[in-house]
Amino acid sequence: MTKIVVAVKYVPDATADRTFEADNTVDRENVDGLLSELDEYAVEQALQVVENGDGEVTVLTVGPADASDAVRKALQMGADQGVHVEDDAIAGSDAFATSLVLAKAIEKLDYDMVFFGMGSTDAGMGVVPTLVAERLGLPAITFASEIEVDGDTVKIRRDGDAATHQIEATGKLVVSVTDQTGEARYPSFKGIMAAKKKPVEEWSLADLGIDASEVGLEQAWTKVESTTPRPPRTAGEIVTDEGDGGVKLVEFLASKKFV
Repeated sequence: MTKIVVAVKYVPDATADRTFEADNTVDRENVDGLLSELDEYAVEQALQVVENGDGEVTVLTVGPADASDAVRKALQMGADQGVHVEDDAIAGSDAFATSLVLAKAIEKLDYDMVFFGMGSTDAGMGVVPTLVAERLGLPAITFASEIEVDGDTVKIRRDGDAATHQIEATGKLVVSVTDQTGEARYPSFKGIMAAKKKPVEEWSLADLGIDASEVGLEQAWTKVESTTPRPPRTAGEIVTDEGDGGVKLVEFLASKKFV
């Protein structure tokens, strides 16, 4: 039986008006959130692996109470169970602290492979899969646009700007997938109803043996010093071309330091 853990993230809706907290971290409480679209591809690929053989998929997320919605969406898609790590001390954590929490949670689970999306739609970093692999002491094959699993052997195709690579690894490993792996399925009515009965465990930092001093904003390697709201859009300037339109365009671009 192949056991796959898929790490997913609850992110603010990109179409919503996003704001910041007093400490200049993203306000995740007063904005609609959802399962990161890029993580849906990872869930889809994990489901395809177990559907082609015998296995189970566990979805893991780290985040506030509302992050359970991301787990629930993955369960509706077909995952078997979920784990939600929630602790107030985690707020403000950067990629390094997040990778610590994820790695400790994964160590508590029975797994053969760990799947990630290529990045999150809010931060867009894409480094967490590799950081988690390093903490777990596992190989990482990242940015897969195609996955083939045969027993304990995983083959991926990675499409780069100038070349395509075929990469193969065996044993326990970490995989991240791109949005080129195939469209993720929509939850069916049957899947939505079934998800209500699927187990979701809730863990704290104490359950993972992590001290609060190891995570959070104070431990972040970078901090946002200040934020400024985007100014409202102003009316554009209409320039009448009287034979000197080109000159006026260049002058405008030069005034904005575009040329």
